[in-house]
Amino acid sequence: MGYKLIGVIGFAVAFSLLVSSVSAARPGGTTSTITFSNSALLLNSGSSEPAVTIGPDGTTVFTSLSWITFGTNVWKTSFGGSPAYQGIPDNGIVSGQLGGEDADADIGSTGTLHLTSLVALINPPFTAARLGVSAITCRNADTSNNFANCKAQIIDTTQADRQWITSDGATVYISYHDSGSSTLIHVQRSDDDGFTWTRVSDPIPGHDGLTGMSTFNNDQGPIVADPTTHSVFVVYAAGQGGLQKGTNANFNNIVVSRSTDKGLTWTPSLVYHAPVNTALNNVFPALAVDPANGKLYAAWSDAHTVWLAASSDHGSSWSPAVTVNTSPATTAVFPWVAAFAGKVDVVYYGTTATSKDDPTAVWNTYMAQTTDDGSHFVQTAVSAHANHVGVICTFGTGCARGTRNLLDLFEVAINPQSGKAAIIFTDDTLTTYTRSDGTVAPLPQVVVAWES
Repeated sequence: MGYKLIGVIGFAVAFSLLVSSVSAARPGGTTSTITFSNSALLLNSGSSEPAVTIGPDGTTVFTSLSWITFGTNVWKTSFGGSPAYQGIPDNGIVSGQLGGEDADADIGSTGTLHLTSLVALINPPFTAARLGVSAITCRNADTSNNFANCKAQIIDTTQADRQWITSDGATVYISYHDSGSSTLIHVQRSDDDGFTWTRVSDPIPGHDGLTGMSTFNNDQGPIVADPTTHSVFVVYAAGQGGLQKGTNANFNNIVVSRSTDKGLTWTPSLVYHAPVNTALNNVFPALAVDPANGKLYAAWSDAHTVWLAASSDHGSSWSPAVTVNTSPATTAVFPWVAAFAGKVDVVYYGTTATSKDDPTAVWNTYMAQTTDDGSHFVQTAVSAHANHVGVICTFGTGCARGTRNLLDLFEVAINPQSGKAAIIFTDDTLTTYTRSDGTVAPLPQVVVAWES
């Protein structure tokens, strides 16, 4: 979730571009031919936990969570262009509701922009709140006039956490956690390109031991639709039932559930199993489908290594997991994955330190690319300079102050027109702000990296 420190800077847009070229060494010492240009999207209110989606025509939309104020920031551009700030679409869907607690975005094959965020549903006088799930739909990715032409609605008003969105043509899915009673994964489906929604089945219940261990005991990654089979998938890290449930959140299994009937029924498969109490949720497991061939790719971190596994049979079986990161990214967390036409890009934050909890760790953003399902990788530095120094905590709201400035994720997407990547990550070294107690702290900002 996107809980934020509260400071004294009001919300205003201060858009700025900082451009640089970045290259890195391949394992073994040769030079990578992959390069990136960096553009910082500076806001007076700061932002973190960014997402990116690219449409079939190259239209690119970025989102982030405002750091000081509440709300989801949105930018839009053509691929490789200068992102133009579009505003905040999720505040005031109903009077008094505050957005920006989590966010995700999808531009479908229809060209429609689908956004979803967590919205704080406040019970005056602000003594209690619950988190609902929004669905915002913009035809032709039209975000003009601060989303005046888009339909915005709340599709769940109970208690929710970490929602995701995906689409297959005019069929759109939103998944999210039930954070109030069970941590089950709920799924809603739209059959009219995101304008109306119906609750379908939950992926976890009803599959004996494999999913029985996941109730009250999972960390949910994204929901992903496959245009080649019209299946839909969810990925999650799950703990060991009967041994650790309710005792800790060291989830040692990676599971993918598939639905072939638009969310009515689900079948799980075990992607990877680690020894009990090995935490594979640092933070979210990631999942991507290659729209050219239907191959699936799952990525996760054990707080040292980022792993990748592939499935060539639509999630029924998975290849042995392979290591993605190499020196100088000795320790790597926050993986995300994208795939297109046989090319797979995995991004992560990496450091030369041996622990993510090292207060002297210097972190950079990296991408590893493979074209042979992980037999070989080319690792490239994405960030022009270190984007964080110190601990990266992966325990959510249980983290100490200053150790969660990057929040919980960042993303990569691939332009279907060129096969090149767009990455948006968080950098807390660029600006500072003054907290309400008078102390000066880093003000996180998001940075766009275009593959050249």
